[in-house]
Amino acid sequence: MLINNINQLSIDEIRHDLPAFLQRIEAGEVFVISKAGKPLAEIKPVGFKSPKVRPYGLCKGEFKVPDDFDDPLPENIIQEFEGK
Repeated sequence: MLINNINQLSIDEIRHDLPAFLQRIEAGEVFVISKAGKPLAEIKPVGFKSPKVRPYGLCKGEFKVPDDFDDPLPENIIQEFEGK
């Protein structure tokens, strides 16, 4: 299974052919190991660099957060969200 470009495998799948998975890791693949369907560990090549993280402030000066940004919503909008 592939999730966000990361292969998800069970412990049993790895036990079945460990050398093959080690080759794939050496080639740059990243694996999430799951146990009973829940993520347990991540295996990646040493020196692996994840996709470039976007720096803070990319949109600096392009918009201004309003002063009332975190004020409570008006009652009519809350009721619409609640389906009333």
